[in-house]
Amino acid sequence: MKLDILAIGVHPDDVELGCSGTLLNEIRLGKKVGILDLTQGELGTRGTIETRYTEAAVAAKVLGVHMRENLKMRDGFFRNDEAHQLQLIQALRTYQPEIVIANILNDRHPDHGRAGHLIADACFLSGLIKIETKDAKGEPQARWRPKYVLHYMQDWFHEPDILIDISEVFEQRMKSIEAYSTQFFPGGADNKEPQTYISSPDFLDSVIARARMLGKRIGVKYAEGFISEKKIGIRNLDALVQVET
Repeated sequence: MKLDILAIGVHPDDVELGCSGTLLNEIRLGKKVGILDLTQGELGTRGTIETRYTEAAVAAKVLGVHMRENLKMRDGFFRNDEAHQLQLIQALRTYQPEIVIANILNDRHPDHGRAGHLIADACFLSGLIKIETKDAKGEPQARWRPKYVLHYMQDWFHEPDILIDISEVFEQRMKSIEAYSTQFFPGGADNKEPQTYISSPDFLDSVIARARMLGKRIGVKYAEGFISEKKIGIRNLDALVQVET
């Protein structure tokens, strides 16, 4: 399956928190969109591998994505090295996305930044003809380089290069995040798992507050922000969208 957009997250739920509103917008426009999780989130304090898969499947259904795959890299211990780059290059050449949306390059959680650099490097290397990979059937793959790699914001704030209005899909976006019930909710009296940085109600409040803050900057209710290391150009001024304030 060739995709228009491939969103990649090192942990299941990264994509939902970082760019799910934008994915919903693009799916509404008829784009083919997929999610690639690098790890199974097995080092997370709460939940299990099995519950993460279940929650990821529910979130994928809420979003309406066309595929979701997990590369099963080691949570916390994957590296931006040749073996992991080749594994990701194989996936990029399989789905041939025009745009990749990836983890941020520097963040509170070291996995986020390491994944962001791994994804950016793999996207470049995937376009080199002398790097050889094979598909699931053992057939040689053609080189492929996405036109753009965008990085979504995570815990730490970074000044965005692009802001995207997600007001119309915001409630659906939040439902995809809430699918990860073991991660973001304290639970009832029977829940014996320890509380974490993200299980406090304050965490989801901060997710909503950031979307509101970014939306205010472009005169809409909610927005998501992205960073691009590549300069993005337009052909003429008609490409500028005027948002009513």
